[in-house]
Amino acid sequence: MFARNWFSLSRFATRNPLLSSSRALSTAAAASSATGSGTTVNASEIAHFSRLSSQWWDERGEFGMLHKMNPVRVGFLRERVVRTRQDEGESENQIGLGLSGMNALDIGCGGGLLSESLARLGARTLAIDASEANIRIASAHAALDPFLSPENATEMPLTYRHATSHDLVQEGKSFDLVCSLEVLEHVDNPADFLESCAALVKPGGHLVLSTIARTPLAYFLTIFMAENVLRMVSPGTHSYSKYVNAPELLDFFRTRVPWLPNAPTNIEPPSHLAELRGMIYNPLSGSWGLMPRGAPLGLDCNYIFWLRRPLE
Repeated sequence: MFARNWFSLSRFATRNPLLSSSRALSTAAAASSATGSGTTVNASEIAHFSRLSSQWWDERGEFGMLHKMNPVRVGFLRERVVRTRQDEGESENQIGLGLSGMNALDIGCGGGLLSESLARLGARTLAIDASEANIRIASAHAALDPFLSPENATEMPLTYRHATSHDLVQEGKSFDLVCSLEVLEHVDNPADFLESCAALVKPGGHLVLSTIARTPLAYFLTIFMAENVLRMVSPGTHSYSKYVNAPELLDFFRTRVPWLPNAPTNIEPPSHLAELRGMIYNPLSGSWGLMPRGAPLGLDCNYIFWLRRPLE
């Protein structure tokens, strides 16, 4: 039975035109430019996550896998930022816990899993979400921690705000570190969304994204198994057509937002400019791990992407 289901799934995924070296980002970019709307928020996606907002801090609930994934995501971005700061001659005192002295932005913060981690690493963190329910839950959780909500503080280490990336672009905001993790696969007009993220990064700053590849393997693991069979997340949480392949992201940042030098699609940029790493879940240990750079199938499901905006 399982073999027949997998065979049918493989045939479906192979036939799906979205699996071709898709132009998901360029197509969306053209549509966005044509309409001039700049809208990336999907109302049904916001409603879905608003309904689930009370579960954000339940490690055995809907967002349990994100709780397990968070240490891997945080470890990767901290290592990349610290390495860059060290290369530029900053002292251990300046670097502190890793993000000390930096202004960070968490776009699509949900209940604040990443946001709290950024603040604890020393960054003055602004976390935003298009769901007001998520912001209420995140704010309430942070209020329980004296470090995140110190009394009589002139400047809070962590601030939540009901807003979108486009709101901050219009306000002329900019940050040393901009993160948007597990968000890209839930937005409309992904190219427009990525442009807004990039616009919020200061020259010389860092952008960190994580998402899911549009491959048969990703469909099998994140939708067929996680949603339909194991019910680890609610059915309908993911839309396969919204998944974005790593080469598409690289191409976007070589052409539309040209932070990376031109190169063949299958060639990854030098590690001092950008880095792509796959993330894999080990069901035996119940934990996530970071795959080696260039590992076979490493970018075929969950992956994380760091790159730096050139100095201008």
